[in-house]
Amino acid sequence: MENGDETLLKAKDDAKLILRIAKDRDRDAFRELYERYAGRIKGAMIRSGARNDEADETAQEAMLAIWRKADTFDPARAPASAWIFTIARNRRIDMLRKTNRPMPDPNDPLYAPDPPTPAEAEVAIEMRNAKVRDALSSLSTDQRTAVHLAFFEGLSHAEVAKSMDTPVGTVKSRLRLAAARLRGALGNEFKEELLND
Repeated sequence: MENGDETLLKAKDDAKLILRIAKDRDRDAFRELYERYAGRIKGAMIRSGARNDEADETAQEAMLAIWRKADTFDPARAPASAWIFTIARNRRIDMLRKTNRPMPDPNDPLYAPDPPTPAEAEVAIEMRNAKVRDALSSLSTDQRTAVHLAFFEGLSHAEVAKSMDTPVGTVKSRLRLAAARLRGALGNEFKEELLND
Protein backbone atom coordinates (compact mmCIF):
# COMPACT_ATOMS: atom_id res chain seq x y z
CA MET A 1 0.00 0.00 0.00
CA GLU A 2 1.34 3.42 -0.91
CA ASN A 3 1.92 6.03 1.79
CA GLY A 4 -0.88 8.31 0.51
CA ASP A 5 -3.40 5.44 0.58
CA GLU A 6 -2.36 4.55 4.15
CA THR A 7 -2.80 8.17 5.26
CA LEU A 8 -6.25 8.29 3.68
CA LEU A 9 -7.28 5.07 5.44
CA LYS A 10 -6.08 6.42 8.81
CA ALA A 11 -8.01 9.66 8.26
CA LYS A 12 -11.19 7.70 7.49
CA ASP A 13 -10.56 5.51 10.54
CA ASP A 14 -10.08 8.60 12.75
CA ALA A 15 -13.40 9.98 11.51
CA LYS A 16 -15.10 6.66 12.29
CA LEU A 17 -13.67 6.74 15.82
CA ILE A 18 -15.04 10.24 16.41
CA LEU A 19 -18.43 9.23 15.05
CA ARG A 20 -18.48 6.19 17.37
CA ILE A 21 -17.73 8.50 20.29
CA ALA A 22 -20.50 10.86 19.21
CA LYS A 23 -23.07 8.14 18.64
CA ASP A 24 -22.33 5.61 21.37
CA ARG A 25 -19.95 7.40 23.78
CA ASP A 26 -17.60 4.53 22.85
CA ARG A 27 -14.72 4.52 25.36
CA ASP A 28 -12.60 2.13 23.29
CA ALA A 29 -12.85 4.47 20.31
CA PHE A 30 -11.87 7.38 22.54
CA ARG A 31 -8.94 5.44 23.99
CA GLU A 32 -7.67 4.67 20.49
CA LEU A 33 -8.09 8.30 19.39
CA TYR A 34 -6.33 9.44 22.57
CA GLU A 35 -3.38 7.13 21.88
CA ARG A 36 -3.12 8.46 18.32
CA TYR A 37 -3.43 12.17 19.07
CA ALA A 38 -2.56 13.16 22.66
CA GLY A 39 1.20 12.85 22.03
CA ARG A 40 0.94 14.57 18.66
CA ILE A 41 -0.98 17.47 20.19
CA LYS A 42 1.58 17.80 22.97
CA GLY A 43 4.41 17.80 20.42
CA ALA A 44 2.70 20.45 18.33
CA MET A 45 2.18 22.63 21.42
CA ILE A 46 5.85 22.32 22.41
CA ARG A 47 6.93 23.23 18.89
CA SER A 48 4.70 26.32 19.12
CA GLY A 49 6.51 27.47 22.28
CA ALA A 50 4.52 25.89 25.12
CA ARG A 51 6.34 24.56 28.17
CA ASN A 52 6.11 20.81 28.77
CA ASP A 53 3.45 21.17 31.51
CA GLU A 54 1.43 23.61 29.38
CA ALA A 55 1.61 21.27 26.39
CA ASP A 56 0.45 18.38 28.58
CA GLU A 57 -2.47 20.40 29.93
CA THR A 58 -3.44 21.56 26.44
CA ALA A 59 -3.42 17.97 25.16
CA GLN A 60 -5.58 16.83 28.10
CA GLU A 61 -8.03 19.71 27.65
CA ALA A 62 -8.21 19.13 23.90
CA MET A 63 -8.92 15.43 24.28
CA LEU A 64 -11.61 16.17 26.86
CA ALA A 65 -13.18 18.68 24.45
CA ILE A 66 -13.07 16.04 21.68
CA TRP A 67 -15.01 13.65 23.95
CA ARG A 68 -17.57 16.34 24.76
CA LYS A 69 -17.90 17.79 21.24
CA ALA A 70 -17.69 14.62 19.16
CA ASP A 71 -21.27 15.14 18.00
CA THR A 72 -20.26 18.43 16.33
CA PHE A 73 -17.72 16.72 14.05
CA ASP A 74 -18.74 16.71 10.39
CA PRO A 75 -16.43 14.62 8.20
CA ALA A 76 -17.78 16.40 5.12
CA ARG A 77 -16.45 19.75 6.39
CA ALA A 78 -12.94 18.79 7.56
CA PRO A 79 -10.73 15.76 8.07
CA ALA A 80 -10.62 14.39 11.61
CA SER A 81 -7.02 15.52 12.19
CA ALA A 82 -7.81 19.11 11.16
CA TRP A 83 -10.83 19.16 13.47
CA ILE A 84 -8.78 17.74 16.36
CA PHE A 85 -5.87 20.15 15.92
CA THR A 86 -8.26 23.10 15.62
CA ILE A 87 -9.71 22.16 19.00
CA ALA A 88 -6.18 21.85 20.43
CA ARG A 89 -5.15 25.24 19.02
CA ASN A 90 -8.26 26.86 20.49
CA ARG A 91 -7.57 25.30 23.90
CA ARG A 92 -4.02 26.65 23.78
CA ILE A 93 -5.32 30.14 22.91
CA ASP A 94 -7.82 29.96 25.79
CA MET A 95 -5.04 28.95 28.19
CA LEU A 96 -2.80 31.79 27.02
CA ARG A 97 -5.61 34.29 27.51
CA LYS A 98 -6.14 33.08 31.07
CA THR A 99 -2.46 33.33 31.99
CA ASN A 100 -2.01 36.75 30.39
CA ARG A 101 -4.85 38.39 32.29
CA PRO A 102 -3.77 40.78 35.04
CA MET A 103 -4.84 39.96 38.59
CA PRO A 104 -8.00 41.87 39.55
CA ASP A 105 -7.71 44.66 42.10
CA PRO A 106 -10.06 43.83 45.01
CA ASN A 107 -10.40 47.58 45.74
CA ASP A 108 -11.73 48.32 42.25
CA PRO A 109 -15.24 49.85 42.53
CA LEU A 110 -16.46 47.36 39.94
CA TYR A 111 -16.13 44.64 42.59
CA ALA A 112 -18.29 46.48 45.12
CA PRO A 113 -21.63 44.78 45.72
CA ASP A 114 -24.68 46.24 44.04
CA PRO A 115 -26.82 48.44 46.27
CA PRO A 116 -30.02 46.78 47.49
CA THR A 117 -32.98 47.02 45.14
CA PRO A 118 -35.71 49.37 46.45
CA ALA A 119 -38.97 47.65 47.48
CA GLU A 120 -41.02 49.31 44.72
CA ALA A 121 -38.51 48.08 42.13
CA GLU A 122 -38.77 44.54 43.55
CA VAL A 123 -42.56 44.70 43.19
CA ALA A 124 -42.26 45.99 39.62
CA ILE A 125 -39.82 43.20 38.75
CA GLU A 126 -42.14 40.56 40.21
CA MET A 127 -45.12 41.99 38.28
CA ARG A 128 -43.06 41.99 35.09
CA ASN A 129 -41.97 38.40 35.70
CA ALA A 130 -45.58 37.34 36.31
CA LYS A 131 -46.60 38.94 33.01
CA VAL A 132 -43.83 37.05 31.19
CA ARG A 133 -44.83 33.75 32.87
CA ASP A 134 -48.46 34.30 31.82
CA ALA A 135 -47.39 35.06 28.24
CA LEU A 136 -45.20 31.95 28.12
CA SER A 137 -48.04 29.80 29.45
CA SER A 138 -50.19 30.96 26.52
CA LEU A 139 -47.81 29.24 24.06
CA SER A 140 -48.38 25.72 22.81
CA THR A 141 -46.35 23.04 24.57
CA ASP A 142 -44.01 22.66 21.56
CA GLN A 143 -43.47 26.43 21.29
CA ARG A 144 -42.86 26.75 25.04
CA THR A 145 -40.37 23.87 24.95
CA ALA A 146 -38.51 25.40 21.98
CA VAL A 147 -38.39 28.81 23.69
CA HIS A 148 -37.15 27.26 26.94
CA LEU A 149 -34.39 25.28 25.22
CA ALA A 150 -33.28 28.13 22.95
CA PHE A 151 -33.49 31.10 25.32
CA PHE A 152 -33.29 29.73 28.84
CA GLU A 153 -30.84 26.88 28.21
CA GLY A 154 -28.98 28.61 25.37
CA LEU A 155 -29.16 25.78 22.85
CA SER A 156 -28.67 26.44 19.14
CA HIS A 157 -31.52 25.75 16.72
CA ALA A 158 -29.82 22.49 15.70
CA GLU A 159 -29.46 21.42 19.34
CA VAL A 160 -33.11 22.27 20.03
CA ALA A 161 -34.12 20.25 16.97
CA LYS A 162 -32.09 17.28 18.16
CA SER A 163 -33.47 17.55 21.70
CA MET A 164 -37.05 17.74 20.43
CA ASP A 165 -36.48 15.17 17.66
CA THR A 166 -37.83 17.73 15.19
CA PRO A 167 -36.46 19.23 11.95
CA VAL A 168 -34.55 22.53 12.34
CA GLY A 169 -37.03 24.31 10.10
CA THR A 170 -39.88 23.30 12.41
CA VAL A 171 -37.95 24.61 15.42
CA LYS A 172 -37.34 27.94 13.67
CA SER A 173 -41.02 28.17 12.76
CA ARG A 174 -42.09 27.44 16.34
CA LEU A 175 -39.72 30.08 17.70
CA ARG A 176 -40.91 32.65 15.16
CA LEU A 177 -44.58 31.96 16.01
CA ALA A 178 -43.80 32.04 19.74
CA ALA A 179 -42.05 35.39 19.40
CA ALA A 180 -45.01 36.83 17.51
CA ARG A 181 -47.45 35.57 20.14
CA LEU A 182 -45.25 36.91 22.96
CA ARG A 183 -45.07 40.31 21.24
CA GLY A 184 -48.84 40.42 21.17
CA ALA A 185 -49.23 39.29 24.77
CA LEU A 186 -46.52 41.50 26.26
CA GLY A 187 -47.06 44.67 24.25
CA ASN A 188 -44.78 47.66 23.69
CA GLU A 189 -43.16 47.53 27.10
CA PHE A 190 -41.19 44.45 25.91
CA LYS A 191 -40.78 45.56 22.29
CA GLU A 192 -36.99 45.91 22.25
CA GLU A 193 -36.40 42.54 23.93
CA LEU A 194 -38.65 40.72 21.47
CA LEU A 195 -37.47 42.37 18.25
CA ASN A 196 -35.01 39.55 17.49
CA ASP A 197 -36.80 36.26 16.97
